[in-house]
Amino acid sequence: MNILLTTRLPQQGFARLKRHNIIIPQTAFFTEQELLAHAQSCDILVPTFDYKIGKDTILSMPNLKLIANFGAGYNNIDIATAKHQGIIVTNTPQPVVEPTAELAFALMISISKRLAELDRKLRTTNDIIFGVMNNLGTSLRGKTLGIIGMGRIGTSLALKAKAFGMNIIYHNRHRVNTDTEKELNAQYVSLEHLLSTADFVSLNLPYTPQVRHLINKETLSLMKPNAILINTARGAIVDEKALIDALQDKRIQAAALDVYEFEPHISEQLLTLDNVLLAPHIGTCTIEGRLDMCDNICDNIEAFLAQQPEKMNIVN
Repeated sequence: MNILLTTRLPQQGFARLKRHNIIIPQTAFFTEQELLAHAQSCDILVPTFDYKIGKDTILSMPNLKLIANFGAGYNNIDIATAKHQGIIVTNTPQPVVEPTAELAFALMISISKRLAELDRKLRTTNDIIFGVMNNLGTSLRGKTLGIIGMGRIGTSLALKAKAFGMNIIYHNRHRVNTDTEKELNAQYVSLEHLLSTADFVSLNLPYTPQVRHLINKETLSLMKPNAILINTARGAIVDEKALIDALQDKRIQAAALDVYEFEPHISEQLLTLDNVLLAPHIGTCTIEGRLDMCDNICDNIEAFLAQQPEKMNIVN
């Protein structure tokens, strides 16, 4: 079985599959031409969440049976074409939960305490004045966190926020069960109520075309002037231009972003604003997280080869 990795991932993470022919790039990732050179022999494709697998790529691989995506999100893959070709697509939802929830919480703490802004100014300017009433931030205790997308990541974030004494409200496609709501002390509300009430709004929902620009000029206008937006989901959920306008006009207090609408390009205006904290899509970037994702990939591949679909994280 020929298993092709689009990106150079930790080789020890795939030791379980050593009896198969694992093809890995010599550099960071395969170029399009290099990928196509292996197209005829590829049985299983392992792309990373930032590596686009479009229609032409899928159709160029006549023996392809499984796309085992390295990541929870799978908008990098043309799912419709894969399904039409009878190709199974899997993802790795569980290993990304804790690293991403930890980052969302870290961004929330950092932006509320203005850590990146003040660190930058201490290093590059003379603008910082030490003093009792200078450089004030915002406390988390007693504030309301609005979580849009109460899946695994949203639930983990809610547990962390609860430990810090925050009030939790959430909006989801479906209301979570009563026991989970009680454990989190979380209240299910409409999207409009969440946006108009929350002090912090965290985006933790999967990307689909239906949620593109869910956060736009209209929905941003519902948010409080002292509200802070956190996005560790997908960049296109936010209309970046509308967000920049809202930040520049101080219609919301701040934003902390790990993902961007035009990623890897970051809008220049975001780079100039003090009330924005930026991270380079590092939601799952921990050593442990990467190895766990490799392990989950191996689980999916072994279940596929054993014809045990019930043990696979199938997305299509």
